[in-house]
Amino acid sequence: MKVRVAKRKTAGLTLIEVVVIIAVLALLVAMLLPALAAKRSRHQFNCVNNLREVGLRYQTWAGDYGDKYPMNVSVEKGGAMELVATGNVVAVFQVMSNELGTPKILRCADDLEHLAATNFDSTFTAKNLSYFVGLSAQTTSPKSILGGDANFELGGRAVVSGVHQIGTNAMIFWSHVRHNRQGNILFADASVQFVSNSNLILQFFQTGLATNRLAIP
Repeated sequence: MKVRVAKRKTAGLTLIEVVVIIAVLALLVAMLLPALAAKRSRHQFNCVNNLREVGLRYQTWAGDYGDKYPMNVSVEKGGAMELVATGNVVAVFQVMSNELGTPKILRCADDLEHLAATNFDSTFTAKNLSYFVGLSAQTTSPKSILGGDANFELGGRAVVSGVHQIGTNAMIFWSHVRHNRQGNILFADASVQFVSNSNLILQFFQTGLATNRLAIP
């Protein structure tokens, strides 16, 4: 007597099922990419606006201090020159607190390493700053570098807090932590330029200075 053995179907996906899955995944990617791009674009736009506002506040402050920025005016006369020369970037924005109004504009929306502050009291620190200060900026030189995104790499390493001398042959690049290895530069005329890695060093070269001093928070 013959005994029939039931054949088990081998678990697996048919070609049609595979095609359907691939189509669904492709559809999801197509739906998500524009949303991610829009979010990135919105953050970039917000960052540009922040820096432009900061640039205008610098100009307002300078108008009351002989057309000089806080980093060019001594502490004795209401500026932050001696403090920022040691790397104290916070001092620059504290002396401009009345002009700035809120410290929230000092943080980039794409910056996940720093938190926005709510006021300029003793709790306001470098942990609330996304932007560097250009110590070589002058009101008489509209295209001198006044500030910008502080996520640099120097010589292949993430830049550390403090004052850095950037020569025209420096190995300086944007890091990956913000704006997809791109960033914003604020000029003394309050204009802001979104700069790629390939054009970054050119911005320093175009200032006409052999060395640009940057204070990184």
